[in-house]
Amino acid sequence: MYDLVPGLPAGTEMVILFFLLLALRVPVAFSLGLSALYAMWQIGFGLELAGDLIATGITKFSLLAIPFFILAGTLMGSLGIAERMIRFFRVLIGATPGGMGVVGTVVCLFWGAVSGSGPASVAAIGPMIIKGMVEDGYPKPYAAGLVCTGAALSIVIPPSIGLVIYGVIAETSISKLFLAAILPGLFMGLIMLLTLPLAKPGGGRSATLEALSPAPHAGRPYLVQLWLSFKDSFWGLMTPVVILGGIYSGIFTPTEAALVATVYALLVGGLIYRTLTFRGLYDSLSNAAASSATVMLVVAYASLFGWVVTVEDLVGSYSGALLGLSGNEMTILLVIMLILLIAGMFMDAVTVMFICLPIFLPVVRELGWDPVWFGVLVMVNLAIGLITPPVGINLYVAANVTRLPIERVARGATPFLLVCLVGLVVIAFVPQLSLALLGPAN
Repeated sequence: MYDLVPGLPAGTEMVILFFLLLALRVPVAFSLGLSALYAMWQIGFGLELAGDLIATGITKFSLLAIPFFILAGTLMGSLGIAERMIRFFRVLIGATPGGMGVVGTVVCLFWGAVSGSGPASVAAIGPMIIKGMVEDGYPKPYAAGLVCTGAALSIVIPPSIGLVIYGVIAETSISKLFLAAILPGLFMGLIMLLTLPLAKPGGGRSATLEALSPAPHAGRPYLVQLWLSFKDSFWGLMTPVVILGGIYSGIFTPTEAALVATVYALLVGGLIYRTLTFRGLYDSLSNAAASSATVMLVVAYASLFGWVVTVEDLVGSYSGALLGLSGNEMTILLVIMLILLIAGMFMDAVTVMFICLPIFLPVVRELGWDPVWFGVLVMVNLAIGLITPPVGINLYVAANVTRLPIERVARGATPFLLVCLVGLVVIAFVPQLSLALLGPAN
């Protein structure tokens, strides 16, 4: 039987082949599947087992949250709900120092509580925010960088698709993960604001309230505009309240919340705003199906990859090697974060979690770290990966939206990348920031 690297175990060969396929620009999902099938062939298991493993990997109730949260975010964008929310925040915050920079940050954080997906957030709200920031005097690359970073926090701010997947892999309460991510997500958004004076000297005060789009109530007094825009956007603003309120009050589970969010978006768009059309619904379903299929294909093939990891005991050997690096817990934590940051530069968040978490979680348990805090830390690491070249997917989406070269978008995102790294260190070394809302019982 042919060996890729003679003398190495099949599991290690699988890992080498995976990265080789990535280097050859084979899509991530197929790199996972092909390398896992090669290892199964080397081990001597019948490949007919692959179908059962794939089915077992994706038939988990919690994973139903992924397509429905993606669909809910897509509908919110296409039905005009996002535009109404942005207009409200434009009126509320737009006259403050920083202007549309503050508005863009707040909207990105708020949208994270609706979408749960970084690239989807860039596509849905990016064009409106970038247009408003440019008209407000911000450089276009900087505006694109802000949207990329704020949208990346969508995988931190609950409800987060990434946290759902982490909860499934780590067998940890998704509700607790959602609650623990609130303060770190807000903290990351707050430190983003520190870069605004650097991009727009003089405080960035806005000249008008209509920089984003022609407001239907333009020319009226500020308080009148604020009230009318709030009333117009009320049902959209209630989305996070409905989702998170239902979860924490025990009315429905995080998985059921995804379906509730989708139905809520349809009701608001169809009955209240009356923007729902058959064409718009078809486009939303098509876009959500394509995005969901991409994620679920990775999940499916990752189940094969994970099975080989278990059979070959790569978890035991790799986690043991990690624990043997140092007797200092902080050193091990820094190594884990560095691995996640580097992996996030080349792979999407879902793939990184399925490959790395089976190795890291035994270390977390051995050292007595809180798995909920660690889950939030993983999400912040992977959020940074969304804006880090060469494969920061948010950068590519923003480049497509703005028609800018990706190099200019990446330079615009650099200030946010630096402050996010500072925020990552704070979250890593101040676990109470993540655990404060869980109470002393956690």
